[in-house]
Amino acid sequence: MKEITLSGIYSPIPTPFDENGDIAYAKLSENIDKWSKTSLSGLLVLGSNGEFTYLSRDEKLMAFKTARQAIPGDKLFIAGTGCDSTKSTLELTEKAATIGADCAIIITPMYYPSKMGDNAMLQHYLYLADRSSLPIILYNMPANTGVDLSVEVIVELSNHPNIIGIKDSSGNIVKTGNVLASASSDFYFLAGSAGFLYPSLVLGASGGIMALGNIAPEQCCNIYDYTKKGRHDDARHLQLKILSANAAVTTRFGVPGLKTALDWIGYYGGLPRLPLRKLSEDQQNLLRSILVDGGIISVSG
Repeated sequence: MKEITLSGIYSPIPTPFDENGDIAYAKLSENIDKWSKTSLSGLLVLGSNGEFTYLSRDEKLMAFKTARQAIPGDKLFIAGTGCDSTKSTLELTEKAATIGADCAIIITPMYYPSKMGDNAMLQHYLYLADRSSLPIILYNMPANTGVDLSVEVIVELSNHPNIIGIKDSSGNIVKTGNVLASASSDFYFLAGSAGFLYPSLVLGASGGIMALGNIAPEQCCNIYDYTKKGRHDDARHLQLKILSANAAVTTRFGVPGLKTALDWIGYYGGLPRLPLRKLSEDQQNLLRSILVDGGIISVSG
């Protein structure tokens, strides 16, 4: 098992589908080859942007196999293995380990959010950490799941040797500070969106896993590099410049917007899987304008 260092910028890559709604595995490989030539530290396969909730188990396994063949050894392969049951999560995690993933990122169970309190989350993640062949990254995405890991739970879990970090997409900077102040010293904190990357880094985050990294990897990596080098004016300027573009491919237009943008920059985006729908012409025009203003694409792009 390779030593895992969660520093830098990682992209949660979309899953490409063909015109019939099936996974376009060849396009997935082609996209990965392009991302692997950027400054990204690694790729997350089957995160929220990968539409993981819409994939069958067999599709997930084939996506992992395709990604393992395409991701070079110097880039981290993070497998999204979270399921609603602890048992299913462990089974998928072990399959990902056999395929060759470097670590697993596990989103909180979500179907019974009112029952997912601190004790349930502790039991779930400790059970997995005790048995998983892969190092585990916690994934907190309350906007989608309705479940928000508490500071106390994150800090307690940070002390487990097989739980190495967290991707936190809550955007709660005060919470970020509280976790970083109390978590184990070898626990990695990753910002879950480019919208709050710079302030997270200033507080001590080790990097980020962000949708914008799919279409603007160098800009995201530059924010990271500028901050680490003490070039705070440059980092702050770039952070402010990409805010609208980041919102456009996350909270505003989501996966359909991100896939449309990928098509524009020479990757294969394609259609989202139903019930997600492609952007309307008006939405595409607005997205294009936002990405031009953010320096993501050119006027003619």
